[in-house]
Amino acid sequence: MSLNYDKLSLQTKSGGTRKMMQVNIHEAKTNLSSLIAGGKPFIIAKAGKPVVTVTPYTSTKKKIQRVGFLQGMIKVPGDFNHMGEQEIATMFGVKK
Repeated sequence: MSLNYDKLSLQTKSGGTRKMMQVNIHEAKTNLSSLIAGGKPFIIAKAGKPVVTVTPYTSTKKKIQRVGFLQGMIKVPGDFNHMGEQEIATMFGVKK
């Protein structure tokens, strides 16, 4: 795929500038999958004038670590694997 595009110089929040790809609406509709697969932001223009900036989504949600999340908060008894063994055997009529 070869796109005809221009690079625009955009002002960044930190005061610098960066180059961003600009494509017209028709090219964006035709090649949207390829454009977003690149993972870089781009501008969609109509009649050569920028209309929309498309940027990759970044999650702001903090990932929760599940394994070991209660470590140090719960004490497991030493006989954990045998707790209630006698009561369960009695319920099922098993002699121990």
